[in-house]
Amino acid sequence: MHYTIQQLAQLIDHTNLYAAASKQDIEKLCDEAVKYQFKMVAINEYQTHLCAMKLAQSKVHVGAAISFPLGQTDLKSKLFSAQQALNAGADEIDYVVNLSAVKNKDYAYVADEMQQMVKLCHHQQAICKVIFENCYLKKEEISTLAKIAKNVKPDFIKTSTGFGISGATIEDVKLMKQVVGHEVNVKAAGGIRDAATFIKMIQAGATRIGTSSGIKIIEELQQKMRLAAISELEI
Repeated sequence: MHYTIQQLAQLIDHTNLYAAASKQDIEKLCDEAVKYQFKMVAINEYQTHLCAMKLAQSKVHVGAAISFPLGQTDLKSKLFSAQQALNAGADEIDYVVNLSAVKNKDYAYVADEMQQMVKLCHHQQAICKVIFENCYLKKEEISTLAKIAKNVKPDFIKTSTGFGISGATIEDVKLMKQVVGHEVNVKAAGGIRDAATFIKMIQAGATRIGTSSGIKIIEELQQKMRLAAISELEI
């Protein structure tokens, strides 16, 4: 496919999920997202209202991370936190699956959690992304989660929080996409810090990229396109 620089920017969730992020840090994140035309700002739930107010006159989405980064809260807590974020102005929710349930092979719980989170988000016209945190999972566990997602149909399944022992891999993105096909989108996140890695993730099947290096990536792509004297990049 051919992408303009604006279309490439629209694949990026501009991210600041650090615990010590200040109001000034988050306002800067929002300003950058508007300037570079990123799809979304990815922030912790506490910053949702600030971002929603700051971005009210823009096309940038507000994405709140729920049960982040461990996923080890019960379903009622996740639903409550997601609803609070939606009430505060979020229009995208990225939540972490209960990894203990996955390891216990309690896939009925995982499926119910996913169904209820997706139902809550979709009832309020919000996008729902399910974070697997693949660095702690075996390939068969990733595949099983993706099969559940194919049935439940969240908007995205996502590789990582960026706070685990490793981030997105090409192999995992390909596996996730192979299982869900066209039924669910794949978001790659964690450790994507340059244009070359960004392109590889898109080629592997990701249609959204979570990164705190979005500006660097877009500027690298702009430079690449200028040097080649092209207005669209083939990926």
